[in-house]
Amino acid sequence: MVEPHVGAAANRDVSPRRRQMVVANWKMHGSFDFCRAMIPALGRAAQDAVELVVCPPAPFLATVSQLALGTGVTCSAQDVAELPSGARTGEWSAAMLAEVGCRYALVGHSERRQHHYEDDALIAGKARACLLAGITPIVCIGESAAERERGETEQVLCNQLDWLMSTPLWRQAIVAYEPRWAIGTNQAATPEVAQATHALIRAYLAQCDAQAAARMPLLYGGSVKADNAQQLLAMPDIDGVLVGGASLDIAAFLPIYSAALQVQHTDSVYQSIPTLQQVA
Repeated sequence: MVEPHVGAAANRDVSPRRRQMVVANWKMHGSFDFCRAMIPALGRAAQDAVELVVCPPAPFLATVSQLALGTGVTCSAQDVAELPSGARTGEWSAAMLAEVGCRYALVGHSERRQHHYEDDALIAGKARACLLAGITPIVCIGESAAERERGETEQVLCNQLDWLMSTPLWRQAIVAYEPRWAIGTNQAATPEVAQATHALIRAYLAQCDAQAAARMPLLYGGSVKADNAQQLLAMPDIDGVLVGGASLDIAAFLPIYSAALQVQHTDSVYQSIPTLQQVA
């Protein structure tokens, strides 16, 4: 069993906070007009202290990349193929994403797992393709409500991480914990549950490479809103958030980004960090 408190509060006191990230996943929403309105507005808010990443639908990637130049906003794809080229109608390679200006790509999002039946082997292949092309994959992992109720959270997450760690260059990836029971449900994990799970993830990664685990950004995704963002981001092992629906409304999204800025600047943390077993 992994001890989820390892590398959490204790290491946090002696190490500088990892740079926060706020990632806006627009999913299948938007238009060219939407992009032309949102990116300049986000650019005016963006600061170096917290990276602001936008994941538009594929048809708008090139437009967003161009609009984002010089603004402090970074572009990410929502998905990528695991192969460099081939007869794969409707897909695009990591090299193509790099060519249009993407620095990141989501892989393994719960909606891809659910609706497109993507498994851990395929997701590891996508992460590998990104890393070989110079794209940083944001690898999404998470358990279902049923798996959590059966007490299988640790097993599920560690299995998903095993696939990632079988990939060359895995240390350059980013991991996003998105409990599937919290996606689009308005039922976010509490800050304590999210922190305990992130600490578990970091401790498991540390069994392979402690230095890489300490450096790796771990994001939380799942019904992130303005009213819970600061509490989540203040946790020592939560280095950013993956935002869905709230990222489509500038008035809802900017307070989330502002919360990340405040946490990054004040470096505030909770003094008592529970373990996963204590809050499960």
